[in-house]
Amino acid sequence: MQLRVAVIGQPHGLKGEVRLDVRTDAPEKRLSVGSVLETDPAEAGPLTIKRHRTYKDSWFVLFEEVNDRTAAESLRGVSLVIETDEEEDRDDDGWYRHELVGLEALDPDGYTLGTVTGLENMPGHDLLVVEEPDGRVVRVPFVEAIVTEVDIDDNCVVIDAPPGLFSEDEMIISEETE
Repeated sequence: MQLRVAVIGQPHGLKGEVRLDVRTDAPEKRLSVGSVLETDPAEAGPLTIKRHRTYKDSWFVLFEEVNDRTAAESLRGVSLVIETDEEEDRDDDGWYRHELVGLEALDPDGYTLGTVTGLENMPGHDLLVVEEPDGRVVRVPFVEAIVTEVDIDDNCVVIDAPPGLFSEDEMIISEETE
């Protein structure tokens, strides 16, 4: 299975260095000097990490195959991917995006809130993207206090959402205030 490690962003400087949007919990391991990474689209790679550095929580890398800003600019938006076994580095409290998409989102009482359609990586914490039955999209902070259970085997997540996060809550709140 291929996992996205990072997405190449804007060039930095004239010698081909690029900023990465890192999508892994172990960038030191995945982006070490000498690492050869496949790309998506495949024709952009493979790319070999020549040098890396961090500055203000951002990762910057220089690839062996990229020697100038023009070549670096052509890589913007390309994903760096690795082949991995799902059980490798398995974390009891971690899930891959593909495992979450399609799960039914339930409230603590078992009522359907919608379907998980995505996972957005944010600086503070990830957001679980849930599409309600009416098509409204809700971004739920993917923290233990709100997403209380993820059950891949039962094909569901339990969300103890604060009032007003889902549209059903809005209807209940407006009825109570009338």
